[in-house]
Amino acid sequence: MAYESIAFDLERDGTLAVVTLDRPQRRNALSLGMMNELIDCFARIGRDRAIRAVVLAARGKVFSSGHDLGEMVGRDVNAYRQIFDVCTQLMTGVQAIPQPVVAEVQGLATAAGCQLVASCDLAIASSAASFATPGVRIGLFCTTPMVALSRAIGRKRALEMLLTGRQVDAATAADWGLVNSVVAPDALTAATRQLAGTIAEASTLTVAIGKQAFYSQIDLDQPKAYAYAKEVMSMNNMCLDAQEGISAFLEKRPACWTGK
Repeated sequence: MAYESIAFDLERDGTLAVVTLDRPQRRNALSLGMMNELIDCFARIGRDRAIRAVVLAARGKVFSSGHDLGEMVGRDVNAYRQIFDVCTQLMTGVQAIPQPVVAEVQGLATAAGCQLVASCDLAIASSAASFATPGVRIGLFCTTPMVALSRAIGRKRALEMLLTGRQVDAATAADWGLVNSVVAPDALTAATRQLAGTIAEASTLTVAIGKQAFYSQIDLDQPKAYAYAKEVMSMNNMCLDAQEGISAFLEKRPACWTGK
């Protein structure tokens, strides 16, 4: 699939994928076409065992302004359902692939753009970044962004953003848990690469097991979560990489991962 709205690059000998939103003239609005390209790109990344981590970045001053509003007027309900179906497929797809996805947020992320940040496994923001879910101000409540946002920052803070539509600065976003950390604009790329590089040092199999387990248990009640987690950990312990990693620690030597 040839991409028109995004860019895809490999760094660090093919172990790091960098996906870039590339519609700066449209404030990187998540058009139906862009979302479908992102879905295809993340699916391809998920099938590539050589890729250990992913950075999701954006070109221009805006990370993403959300849905392309030009696609949101004068259509029937089935057209709108398609847009939100594809959006949901994108957000869940980010979390479904085995590699961790780190959002590199250089500017404003609003509505579905804020949802995209919240859906990423990790996020680092520039101090110039800001976040908002302003749909309430134009008569279209940010209901689908609400799903990811409320799971990232909790009920009261999510409702404050959703009901007021006000922008939240990067420092507040970090304090609330929407992003992991905030760095100076000129340090953003290095910070995301450093975080991705740290992740890439671990066994790809172990990371994949851990990511899947995290999202599987997060909405379970505690007894069910423990029942699920202890079985996953028991099976993980049977993997060659777990046995190698434990042995390497005990023998005080570097581990040699096989992904098995």
